[in-house]
Amino acid sequence: MRDIKIEFRKPIYPIGKSLEEYLEKNNRTTHIKIFYEDLLRFSGYTSLVDKNGKDTYWLDVFYPEFEYLEIETSLNKIYTLLHSDGDEETLPFLKVDSIHFCTFGNSKPFRIRVRNILNDNYTNFYIKKADASRIYGLEFEDIFSPNRINFLVYKDTLIEEHILGIPGDVFIENYLPDCTEPEKAQIAKEYVKFNERCMIGLLGDMRSYNYVVIPIHDFDQVVYRIRAIDFDQQSYEGQLKIYVPQYFKENFKMVELVNEKLKPNSIEQYRKEVRSAIAKRVLTSNQRYKDLIEIMKTDNISTPEKISELSTSLQKLTYNSQFKKCKTMGEILETGINFIIKNYQHSQIKK
Repeated sequence: MRDIKIEFRKPIYPIGKSLEEYLEKNNRTTHIKIFYEDLLRFSGYTSLVDKNGKDTYWLDVFYPEFEYLEIETSLNKIYTLLHSDGDEETLPFLKVDSIHFCTFGNSKPFRIRVRNILNDNYTNFYIKKADASRIYGLEFEDIFSPNRINFLVYKDTLIEEHILGIPGDVFIENYLPDCTEPEKAQIAKEYVKFNERCMIGLLGDMRSYNYVVIPIHDFDQVVYRIRAIDFDQQSYEGQLKIYVPQYFKENFKMVELVNEKLKPNSIEQYRKEVRSAIAKRVLTSNQRYKDLIEIMKTDNISTPEKISELSTSLQKLTYNSQFKKCKTMGEILETGINFIIKNYQHSQIKK
């Protein structure tokens, strides 16, 4: 399989005034003072390895005691906002067990582990440099997909909840071979739906390590769901294949599974199901989608060259001349969604 290459690291785009107002309106902001740059002031670190001794690209970082106490207080308050609407009664029972820094990838996140000392249960969340295109990705994931996602923004700092699941690369290597044949068929179906959802939503770079597979026990069977965990490449690249997970070599075994387990008419049926589901979600999202897409249409989150390349590719794919009129990534995404909605409404009339 020929691999798709992303040549350059995507720049971080600042949050504009309109997007900031949208986030405030939709309760996506916090006034607790925590800055990404504050966490960069660590005084030491050790490398983290997995149980097999392999480098994880994460560092366990340490801070001077007087700074750590202030940082821990803010992080515990952030935890209560994410998980209990800011209820501070639990604060005396919360402890930050670890702060890890990732040196790999665009966002270079910090992973915070908070433990409840009453029962030793712990929860992770992430702190990253706020990026407008990533925030669009998070919001559209919440609108377009069946998955809800929780995040907060403080000025130029982004706080994201941890998404539970088995990393796709780990699942493919260690779990997929042991799945039953019916389970493999169900995973193939979910991968087709995931593939279609990413392309429609222009969510790029869904290599196997950028999504998770979630096993769910349902009576006498296990069903699987696939969801994205990385939104750095939302509506940025010009190459259409970057938004189609099946073209990445890391997903070859998933593509192979689809070809083995599903017939072409079944694949097309699952793609139609996704398009119908997205159309219904957009139509029932009230003003939220309209507000967000209007802001994105005027926002600068890519380059003119990439916008032109992507709009041309989508016109050739769909035979929809409206794509050639698009001047921003927001306009491209809106044109694609309008195309999906129009076809969905036409099929409803025919019924």
